Amino acid sequence: MSLDVNTLFMVTIYVEAILGLLLLFAWAQNTAITAVCWWGFAHLIRAASVMLFGMYGVAPDLITIDLANALLFTAFAVTWTGARVFDGRPVEPVYLVTGAVLWLLVCRLPVLADAYDIRAFIASGIITAYTWLTAYEFWRGRSEQLVSRWPAIFMLFAHGALFLLRTPLVSMLPWSPSNKEMFGSVWLTVLSFEALLFTISIAFILLAMAKERTELRHRTAAMVDPLTGIANRRAFLYEAGQLAKRHLAKPQRTAVLLIDLDHFKSINDRFGHALGDRVLEVFTEAARQSLRSSDLIGRLGGEEFAAIMHDVDSEKAVATAERIRESFAQVAQEVDGRPVCATVSIGIVICEAPALDMPELLAQADQALYFAKERGRNRVEVASLEMLLDRKEEQDAAAAQAASQTAAAKSAAA
Repeated sequence: MSLDVNTLFMVTIYVEAILGLLLLFAWAQNTAITAVCWWGFAHLIRAASVMLFGMYGVAPDLITIDLANALLFTAFAVTWTGARVFDGRPVEPVYLVTGAVLWLLVCRLPVLADAYDIRAFIASGIITAYTWLTAYEFWRGRSEQLVSRWPAIFMLFAHGALFLLRTPLVSMLPWSPSNKEMFGSVWLTVLSFEALLFTISIAFILLAMAKERTELRHRTAAMVDPLTGIANRRAFLYEAGQLAKRHLAKPQRTAVLLIDLDHFKSINDRFGHALGDRVLEVFTEAARQSLRSSDLIGRLGGEEFAAIMHDVDSEKAVATAERIRESFAQVAQEVDGRPVCATVSIGIVICEAPALDMPELLAQADQALYFAKERGRNRVEVASLEMLLDRKEEQDAAAAQAASQTAAAKSAAA
């Protein structure tokens, strides 16, 4: 069975239309990703364009060549616009129709009226330009960890390059209304079949990108504190566990910081919870500026934060903690025009062991934080053996006193 261009045109029309409707249906299920809507309409416009191409020899050239190409260029421009929208860039209405307008102007030039080879070269250049621009938009957004982004870039670049083969094709087979035999060309059949495979593949890849982004955002939302934008308790403990595993392979000094905002309840009572949230945001920004990009910071809950600094000595860890404390005290003197004067207390524990016991380290950092609170707040304390022993004695004494009071209460009741 032979596969001619006319058959491919009919198949392409149905495929483009179906893919467009499927993308629009997918967008209707999740309207947050508007790029899918753009891509769906691009396929529908391309279906209309191919349908007009298929009428070549029956309808006037104004429709089957000029208008069909204008719609085709617009379809590729809409795909490019969808790529811009996908990565949060603005729509460019002028460039959206530039290709179609340029083509229609070229078609009206008397000098190019019968120059089908030059017009075909211009058409190929416009399509290649829009296709490569789409690949470039996806390349610009490569910082987002989407695996499906890379096959999209490759396919778009390759398709744009392959489309330029139309130029040497036209030089071998002049494109003229009287040359009906060109529809039987093997090369044109190959290029048409490649275009069909491309449109199917790119539609599924673009849909996969949208789906992957949605899943990524859901995972991120589950691991990020919505107020401060840093790791929440679950994410922090998970990353701390991953760090502990890497530490086993290459042990290095590690500092664990436990941070608590002083008198935070009174700030909420005096200024309201909205300002209290702003104080938490201000602290997060101050802490981020003081920590290294490789350090881990998270919000454990309420006004309590934790940070882990890997490959750092005691002096540098304390200096960093002091920098956090001082910078926050300075910027929190006044928040949104209100005299908040917020401060933080920080407890630190330094680990030089070949294994990181994160629950134990956090517990020791909590003991150091307790001493910072007890000694006046707005200070940094480093956990030491003496401090831990003193704290254990206090806890044992408190437990003994509580047991004694309970026994006395039971005796009185008896």
